[in-house]
Amino acid sequence: MPKVLHALSDPVRMEIVLKIARAGEVACGAFDIPMPKSTLSHHFRVLRESGVVASRREGNELMNFLRSDDLEARFPGVLETIIAAGNR
Repeated sequence: MPKVLHALSDPVRMEIVLKIARAGEVACGAFDIPMPKSTLSHHFRVLRESGVVASRREGNELMNFLRSDDLEARFPGVLETIIAAGNR
């Protein structure tokens, strides 16, 4: 749980999670966040290593999606609560 909460404690990572939650799957290149690509990659790595998101390759794109089922099984209601709070 600490890794998940740490991953979601950063405003940039929350923005990433909320965008993925709304869209279902989002390509890495679709994020219009004004920061260097290396910094954005760091945020994606933190989210992947904490188990919040996963990615899969689709052609030349790396598609990101929430690991909702895994998180719900491990921490019931946490992701749903965090997404609801982020949408306010």
